[in-house]
Amino acid sequence: MKAAIKVLQEQINHFYLIRRLSLYELKSTNRNNYLGMAWEVINPTIQILIYWFVFGAIRKRADVEIAPDVEVPFILWLLAGFILWIFFYQSTIQGSKSIYSRLGMLAKMNFPMSVIPNFVIFSQFYIHLFMLGITIVIFNLAGYFISFYYIQLFYYIFATFALLFSIALITSTLSTIIRDVHMFLNATLRMLLYLSPILWPITAYFEDPLLNAAMKLNPLFYIIEGYRASLFGTEWYLITNWEYTLYFWGLVIVLFLFGSILHVKFRRHFIDYL
Repeated sequence: MKAAIKVLQEQINHFYLIRRLSLYELKSTNRNNYLGMAWEVINPTIQILIYWFVFGAIRKRADVEIAPDVEVPFILWLLAGFILWIFFYQSTIQGSKSIYSRLGMLAKMNFPMSVIPNFVIFSQFYIHLFMLGITIVIFNLAGYFISFYYIQLFYYIFATFALLFSIALITSTLSTIIRDVHMFLNATLRMLLYLSPILWPITAYFEDPLLNAAMKLNPLFYIIEGYRASLFGTEWYLITNWEYTLYFWGLVIVLFLFGSILHVKFRRHFIDYL
């Protein structure tokens, strides 16, 4: 518990630095490209169109039922989940290698190492906000107008941040000690894409309630469905599925506690793994 409190205090005390470093990270990543940060939008847009063409247009995917007697176009259903997946994937991958690829920075600047995964996630968060804004515009043009359910988005953005930071504390520490962890994580996330309700409605294809319950152990399931409930304006997902909400936060707390203990224990020795 002491380690978790210490890590939280470091994030609060260095929040201004996190914001500054995240903006620098975003600019420096794209400084050698002619189109600059526009690639942060172009790349996910191309991915969305490819997946829509493969899973929607070629297979002539029918509208997706998101609630009793409520069906929505597949492309909008895909878009609502995929923008979150891009944020999750990029933040997890970049967060896992954030410490060992920036240890040299610590020799020039004096700040806690736990700040590094956070500002890397923050740099991806700006892109996510822009993509979310574009998605909201598209939804409104398609007839799914802004409603009170949009308030949930603030909650789910915070929930995503909490999950990402908890995972990043674990993976960034392990990747610094064992570099193969980063490669293993990359392969695992590719598999997770197909085990999450991003490209296809998982629960609609499995009649076995135990298998459906097992699929929902994936915390991404909770956040993605919450995003869709908010954007399509179908329900207060966090309330109607309060048991799932308790499970999600229980898992996040366990991951954060474990990640904090692991990070605080090994960070004094990170320089030895260079």
